[in-house]
Amino acid sequence: AAGAAAGVAIERLTVGRGMRKKARLALDASGPYGSLRGMPGTAYADDGTELSYEVEEVEPAEDGGRAGAGGDGDRAPRRRRLFGRRDPAPLTVVFSHGYCLSQDSWHFQRAALRGVVRAVYWDQRSHARSARGVDQVEHGVPVSIDQLGRDLKAVIDAAAPEGPLVLVGHSMGGMTTMALADQFPELIRERVVGVALIGTSSGQLGEVNFGLPVAGMNAVRRVLPGLLRALGSQAELVERGRRATADLFAGVIKRYSFSRKDVDPAIARFAERMIEATPIDVVAEFYPAFAEHDKAAALKHFAELPVLVLAGDEDLVTPSEHSEAIAHLLPDAELVLVPDAGHLVMLEHPEVVMDRLADLLVRAGAGRGAG
Repeated sequence: AAGAAAGVAIERLTVGRGMRKKARLALDASGPYGSLRGMPGTAYADDGTELSYEVEEVEPAEDGGRAGAGGDGDRAPRRRRLFGRRDPAPLTVVFSHGYCLSQDSWHFQRAALRGVVRAVYWDQRSHARSARGVDQVEHGVPVSIDQLGRDLKAVIDAAAPEGPLVLVGHSMGGMTTMALADQFPELIRERVVGVALIGTSSGQLGEVNFGLPVAGMNAVRRVLPGLLRALGSQAELVERGRRATADLFAGVIKRYSFSRKDVDPAIARFAERMIEATPIDVVAEFYPAFAEHDKAAALKHFAELPVLVLAGDEDLVTPSEHSEAIAHLLPDAELVLVPDAGHLVMLEHPEVVMDRLADLLVRAGAGRGAG
């Protein structure tokens, strides 16, 4: 009887998995998430790693004025260009994504800003369309947040070599932005007119408990680094295991990505797909860098700029206390804690994030004009 019951249970589980797999494929096919594309380009990091980026340009207005101009009554006068003088370079917003994500994680913000402002979206090394880190693959050099900051500088040099900049970073992308400021303060001083740090941290990530009890988290801290190294060395086997345990993996991703239980299944699947696409050896490669990350001192380079610090109040990965700590060091920054929001706040509450980003862009533009 027990054997028969077990057989029925296994059959139900198998059927359930098949149905859920079919549902995931349907969501992949039907959702527009991650489908927005810009003009592609490649930047080269200081170790030769190819970094993939895309540029979204401002659309020229059909009436000869600027994009967004009204009808004939509101038409902006054409500016006469003086001989030998170029128009100033436009403001560019540069978006840096988080760990195990891609530039597509900015889907909603990209959709809202297309044609309105020049924007650059890029994939961090070893993520999505960018190549595996040359130093990591060929020389065994550990990934560092400082390296990611230099990668961002390479992308800016290639995709936005002149003109004012607004830097937007989520999670690891926020840390990347801090590392850029730490190593290239003159770039911040001369060109950056606004910064958004979303769901990120300036350090002390080793103290994060990921919603686990203290005893459990202490055990995880002892075991996880070695476990990830072991898994990374058996990448092909682990990837097969990830596919076999897709349902469990999806549940874990949802818990640590979102706060709301009623999050749109297509959005949850979109996030799952991005994270699934990150090879386990890349997951293992990057993880130690977070324990070493400490860029609190670099925040001083943003002190004179309009800064948005935003986090979900239920973020288990980079808890909102880390955003509060950043805001404490930048007392003039706007601090926004989004209720009922997890780590992927820009996907879970895109309207709130876009509202505050739009306000930052207005403040950045006003600041540039005043200077």
